[in-house]
Amino acid sequence: MVSRSYSNLLDLVSGESPTFGRMGKRLPRVMTVAGIISDLDDENSNSVVSDGPSSVAQERMIIVGNQLPLRAHYRSEGGGWDFSWDEDSLLLQLKDGLGEDIEVIYVGCLKEEIDPSEQEDVAQTLLEVFKCVPAFIPPDLFSRYYHGFCKQQLWPLFHYMLPLSPDLGGRFERSLWQAYVSVNKIFADKVMEVISPDDDFVWVHDYHLMILPTFLRKRFNRVKLGFFLHSPFPSSEIYRTLPVRDEILRALLNSDLIGFHTFDYARHFLSCCSRMLGLSYKSKRGYIGLEYYGRTVGIKILPVGIHMGQLQSVLDLPETETRVAELKENFKDRIVLLGVDDMDIFKGISLKLLAMEQLLHQHPEWSGKVVLVQIANPARGRGKDVQEVQTETKYTVKRINEKFGRPGYEPVVLIDRPLHFYERIAYYVIAECCLVTAVRDGMNLIPYEYIVCRQGNDRLDRTLELNPSAPKKSMLVVSEFIGCSPSLSGAIRVNPWNIDAVAEAMNSAIILQESEQQFRHEKHYRYVSTHDVGYWAHSFLQDLERACRDHIKKRCWGIGFGLGFRVIALDPNFRKLSVEHIVSAYKRTKKRAILLDYDGTMMPQTSINKTPTSEAIGILNSLCRDPKNVVFLVSGRGKKTLSEWFSPCEKLGIAAEHGYFLRLKRDAEWETCVSVTDFDWKQVAEPVMKLYTGTTDGSTIETKESALVWHYQYADPDFGACQAKELLDHLDSVLANEPVSVKTGQHIVEVKPQGVTKGVVAERLLSLMKQKGMLPDFVLCIGDDRSDEDMFEVFTSAVSGPSLSPVAEVFACTVGQKPSKAKYYLEDTSEIIRMLQGLATASDTAARSPSPQFSFENL
Repeated sequence: MVSRSYSNLLDLVSGESPTFGRMGKRLPRVMTVAGIISDLDDENSNSVVSDGPSSVAQERMIIVGNQLPLRAHYRSEGGGWDFSWDEDSLLLQLKDGLGEDIEVIYVGCLKEEIDPSEQEDVAQTLLEVFKCVPAFIPPDLFSRYYHGFCKQQLWPLFHYMLPLSPDLGGRFERSLWQAYVSVNKIFADKVMEVISPDDDFVWVHDYHLMILPTFLRKRFNRVKLGFFLHSPFPSSEIYRTLPVRDEILRALLNSDLIGFHTFDYARHFLSCCSRMLGLSYKSKRGYIGLEYYGRTVGIKILPVGIHMGQLQSVLDLPETETRVAELKENFKDRIVLLGVDDMDIFKGISLKLLAMEQLLHQHPEWSGKVVLVQIANPARGRGKDVQEVQTETKYTVKRINEKFGRPGYEPVVLIDRPLHFYERIAYYVIAECCLVTAVRDGMNLIPYEYIVCRQGNDRLDRTLELNPSAPKKSMLVVSEFIGCSPSLSGAIRVNPWNIDAVAEAMNSAIILQESEQQFRHEKHYRYVSTHDVGYWAHSFLQDLERACRDHIKKRCWGIGFGLGFRVIALDPNFRKLSVEHIVSAYKRTKKRAILLDYDGTMMPQTSINKTPTSEAIGILNSLCRDPKNVVFLVSGRGKKTLSEWFSPCEKLGIAAEHGYFLRLKRDAEWETCVSVTDFDWKQVAEPVMKLYTGTTDGSTIETKESALVWHYQYADPDFGACQAKELLDHLDSVLANEPVSVKTGQHIVEVKPQGVTKGVVAERLLSLMKQKGMLPDFVLCIGDDRSDEDMFEVFTSAVSGPSLSPVAEVFACTVGQKPSKAKYYLEDTSEIIRMLQGLATASDTAARSPSPQFSFENL
């Protein structure tokens, strides 16, 4: 076995010594100093290993799944293992969509247990022959990870089963969670053995490995990482019962792209992120993205498809033709309904059987003519639940056959033995209708397989005595709770719990006109054949490449411990404001303009009591006393409130209601920055806002002299956001001819006169100072939300202009790491206060040696 000390095992498989040549830029960027793109990133940089071109001729994808797409057979004679590809594995099939120019490496477990003495030899063989990296998990650990946490806790919960009692779903056990973490870490270590982090894409699959992204992102900050969930994602009411809910959500958000089969699953995930992490998503040009510490995590919604080539090759087998002929003879003059399901509690087999019983009871004319063939695949899990399903299924089949059967006719045929794939295909071919009545399922590709098999081929048409040129037909009855249901618009969708409705759907499928069956089949076949597994994989890779395109343009560094780890990714020009740096600039400048937002900047948004603290008042007074400073508080609050709160600040300038009102100091008169004489629009806007307030619990209306604001901070997050969008559209419509602007902000919808922005305050201040010949050489502007961006934009565009000193230093600073027009950020209000205290201390120190300066009196 090759040494585990090497960072890339693939460089060693051929026996070559390890080099950095495989990576296009010799050293991966993630191995340089955190947060700094060094000269090593320069394509033209001189390096001792840069003489020759990169040896990389193709992209590479590392696919990580719980199981490798391999079959293993132990040789009875001589010992040892034989391996072959598992053609049924989705992970193997998706290679068709990645293109021949992409090399694929697999990381996963083997289904068979390998003796520790053989593991190194097996690993070497799999790497050399199949480009597979096996993760060998000790049996006890694997059992606690897979049968324990995955199947006992995650799987039921993701299928909407709450652990209300020990017998109903698995109660959370910390030891099983620890096993899950340990196995995910082992998988991460295996990926790290083969990855070239600067070049490779990593695609992680399914709920078995949901925290793997954190381990990879922690080691390689810029890793190009996608994740696809093949199971349902439950609603927030279900998911929030999981004790480790935040850890799993944050781990998934360490991916660049997260894929789901349906919009419902994606919507539930986004709702969980909103309710539990306070994150909101945006849709831009058809793409959904979550902003997470400067990174945009993409959301991909696309159901997986089937492998057309594999199915068609099995349809062409002589064994399939022979078996079809046998089944045609066995079910001669019968209408065959088919069910193919795993034997587990969520597949709804018993509900399907009860519907069949109801069909024969309500429509006795079908007795002797209709047969339900139920193929029950072996269960993937184990335990009492599986045994109960098996017992109930056999009992129900027996009861129906005894009640409605007669010599030569069994209404239900149960097949609970393993079938060859060609045998299952043969049943698809002869079935008039396929029934899928799962109560919850991630995707379920059975209907897709059935549609392709009903299309058949010329040989099967001859076997079935069909005209090859005649249109094919098929019928589907599918549960509305499975992932493939939205894509099958011609299927009869049912609530599987409604036995009567399912029975009637079965009857409708049987009696539907042949032309209608043909039309539905043609529509389904066109979709399934064009949206196969290759299309799905290609589409996912395209979106993953797009999501990772800007990696190298950003500075990255990690923060947080354990599973709370995340990467901050920021524009190279967007950096944290250094207190030492700004204090140094503050001390050496003479004419300073300071503009401060209040809520969310000097006062946390989460504070119940918004009254300024004595510390904040003291800091503002210290800054205002400095004759070199002009200090403005720019807030969206009303002038009455601000006048009361900041009455101790004699020289503080205040801009209220986002700049509509302006006061240069405490004793000055309020003036308006924008001339507005008509406020009749309030009589139109207020009734509309009251309507939404009455229907949205937790929302309120704030009435200002110049504006109306609808707040929904304390409403349900999803409903509040939905109502805010409706209110915005409603107000835009009724106020279309009024001189107002309708805008959204952080949990608000605001209507205010056109032209009223915080940017007007910044322009007014610069204009006043310029008139007096006092060009600022120091500007500090701090805010936390969208309304403050107008101030940032004014000062950014004023740099090198006539309104600022040629040597002016401008510090536009936003609160938190997020997209902003500001150049700097500070984490939270506590850091803002600490920084302002540093400036105030510098002013108090300088006051001991005063010199003639300007002040508000000069303005």
